Amino acid sequence: MGVSELQKHPIFDSHFHIIENGYPIQSNNGYIPDQFTIEDYRDRMARYTLEGGVVVSGSFQGFDQTYLVDALGTLGTGFVGVTQIPETTSDEEIMNLHSHGVRGVRFNLNRGGSAGSEDLLTIANRIYNLVGWHVELYLGPKSLHELKNIIPALPKVCIDHLGVSDSNFELLLNLIRSGLTIKATGFGRVDLDVEKAIKQIHNISPKTLMFGTDLPSTRARRKYADNDFLKIIKFLGQKEAQKVFSSNALNFYGVENSFTDK
Repeated sequence: MGVSELQKHPIFDSHFHIIENGYPIQSNNGYIPDQFTIEDYRDRMARYTLEGGVVVSGSFQGFDQTYLVDALGTLGTGFVGVTQIPETTSDEEIMNLHSHGVRGVRFNLNRGGSAGSEDLLTIANRIYNLVGWHVELYLGPKSLHELKNIIPALPKVCIDHLGVSDSNFELLLNLIRSGLTIKATGFGRVDLDVEKAIKQIHNISPKTLMFGTDLPSTRARRKYADNDFLKIIKFLGQKEAQKVFSSNALNFYGVENSFTDK
């Protein structure tokens, strides 16, 4: 496998961050990320057949919406956003974000910077009924044990980075049967066997996994590498890998597929 494999498979990048100077950034546990612009992202993805993706708000961006609205406007068709909002956000503010392409709200239970788990069910039901958004969960090592009875009640939910830790994994497998979707992202930050996790999840539900680069891999032990993409093909084969690269996420986010030859 080589560069041609990157080009052969259209990708909807379900998880990446844009970090631009001039927009609000807040220190999170003493950490402030380096800049990673839209131009940086496009340069890094130049060898891929990129059909869209999801800009995700990080803990260091708090409740700022200005960077996200501007980024989605610049990236254009095929790109949507996942933001962080407090429980006090008005219906009008949510609908305005929806009009700019935001399609989910993130709860960062690992690093903070978002609304807390105590607001999870309230916000999840409210935004789903209002605009159809999902909730996205960045789990801590023990988060699923605390949320195992809440997650099945959420109307639409996605979990980041394969659930992050082995300590969450068995519960994660059981929750898939309740309609959970999972991002195959952040291989350089997780504490689990990536190959085993991907194969087990995909065997339970081929519609569950959505691949993303996690660029620029803030605070990960290892940054995203092209080989992370190629591993999906190795683990699942060409046909099944394409579901993970593109069609699962396109269906989940309701984005039109501009590639008609798959």
